[in-house]
Amino acid sequence: MFKVLILGARGNLGSQLISVFERDYEVIAWDRDELDITDFNRLEKSVSTIEPDIIINAVAYNAVDKCEESEIEQGRARKINGDAVRKLAHIALELDALLVHYVSDYIFDGDNKKGYNEDALPMPISKYGITKLLGEQAILSLADKGLKYYLIRSSKLFGPKGKSDAAKPSFFDIMLKLSKERDEIDAVDAEVSCFTYTPDLASATLKLVEDMKPFGIYHITNTGPATWYEAAKELFKLAGINIKLNPVTPEQFPRPAKRPKYAVLLNTKLEPLRDYKEALKEYLKLKITDNRK
Repeated sequence: MFKVLILGARGNLGSQLISVFERDYEVIAWDRDELDITDFNRLEKSVSTIEPDIIINAVAYNAVDKCEESEIEQGRARKINGDAVRKLAHIALELDALLVHYVSDYIFDGDNKKGYNEDALPMPISKYGITKLLGEQAILSLADKGLKYYLIRSSKLFGPKGKSDAAKPSFFDIMLKLSKERDEIDAVDAEVSCFTYTPDLASATLKLVEDMKPFGIYHITNTGPATWYEAAKELFKLAGINIKLNPVTPEQFPRPAKRPKYAVLLNTKLEPLRDYKEALKEYLKLKITDNRK
């Protein structure tokens, strides 16, 4: 039986990865309590000791605005999103293991309204985006040396919250919370990209591995590009929540880091996932079930 190491196991995505991989694989699941991936000596020793066939890295620094404002935070982001990924790539190469790593749509500038395919040239416009690109480049630099890898680019993740205290609420979690606290909500009607349901992303990752697709870059998101406002509108419609939702411009909702205006990831290699609206229905049903427990 193949041995799969999942890093970031109690995060939002990591939790879903465990659910799909543990059915047919021996899964070793580590989170920060078990292993700090920025402790490179321990990382190499720990991973080499268990000799996994597949390493899935669901660890990421994603405090986009903190990274923009603070040199200390930017250093943390570089270490987690860049340096640790480079180390993992070298470990995977040494062990002849398959490395799966996730990258953000924020590596693109967002100026192409036709969207970005897998071969598009990354041009990040934020410090966070730069750190995510560093991790991608670290993996690609070892591709011609025999590294087995899947680089999966995705965007706007949502789904069941992970068990880690560090697991961030998704945009939809925040909107539902605000709807209980306010009479009206402002949402940015810009920054078009695709929402991605973590159970769907985890299942697609499993299929990618089991289908033994050629190593390389893959775009995996749910279909149906949307702005933040459009997605919030759909959420409240599906949830039956009557609240005043105001579309605003990015200028009316200033944030330290620049966001890509149009960062739709075009999937040209795999079967498309279902529309995010269908996934959103499932997400809401799960929320209702959890609230009744």
